[in-house]
Amino acid sequence: MERTLIILKPDCMQRRMAGEVLSRLEKRGFKIVACKMVRMGAKMCDEHYAHIKDRPFFPRIQEFMTSAPVIVMVLEGKEIVKLVRDMLGATNARNAAVGTIRGDLALSNMMNLVHASDSVETAQKEIARFFKKDELYEWKEKLMQCTYGSDEI
Repeated sequence: MERTLIILKPDCMQRRMAGEVLSRLEKRGFKIVACKMVRMGAKMCDEHYAHIKDRPFFPRIQEFMTSAPVIVMVLEGKEIVKLVRDMLGATNARNAAVGTIRGDLALSNMMNLVHASDSVETAQKEIARFFKKDELYEWKEKLMQCTYGSDEI
């Protein structure tokens, strides 16, 4: 099983699209193994986007990513890195296919709702950046059984 880091960006949060995005990911069968809301500071943004920090557009990205809380989560599933990126569509929403999350819901290249790791190796680094090991949960494959109206869970 692979894991990937997902960030529901400020535009996703401000437009109240978190539930829609999360619903699409869950319906695909991916498991949430960690999830929390954070306010990304300048230092965290610099670290997370170190690969583009020297680009002229970085200050706009930093301003955007630190403008509102985000939800960071770790999802688990078979070939999840590729499958999630396929579900998201092209980074630039104007180029994203209809039926993808960005193609259906996003507004622009920066306001594209979601960040997802681009490789298994990157995912491992990004997950470690945002989560401690004890914040990652292991799921048992067997579903819990409960009876409607029962006090037992």
